[in-house]
Amino acid sequence: MAKCKKSQKRFDQINVIPFIDIMLVLLVMVLTTATFIKQGVIPVELPHAKGSQKEELKKEISVYVNAMGEMFFEKEKVDLATLEEKLAGLSKEQTVVLRSDKDSKFQDFVSVMDILKRLKHEQLYIVTKE
Repeated sequence: MAKCKKSQKRFDQINVIPFIDIMLVLLVMVLTTATFIKQGVIPVELPHAKGSQKEELKKEISVYVNAMGEMFFEKEKVDLATLEEKLAGLSKEQTVVLRSDKDSKFQDFVSVMDILKRLKHEQLYIVTKE
């Protein structure tokens, strides 16, 4: 019986071509996903409904406090009770902009903030000068 000698091939190099192919596929997937994220919109054709209502929200509601402590809701002079009633009628998502005079009493500012907090309005901006 003759002995069979297996010939072994020496392993000197790594074949990187399959690795490069996989990396290119992953790169293409990341780039296409990143374009959707960057644009923020995936084009979708929305269905139509006959009974839908579009809720109209104003861009922002302004509340003013002047130096004499007078309060205004959208240029209409109000007291604290009326201001609270008007703010209670707004949606919680409605943006409220507070413009308080620098010479007004801090208590007036705190009173308006207290009303907004009680009504759970979170979309609040306070306007200042630079």
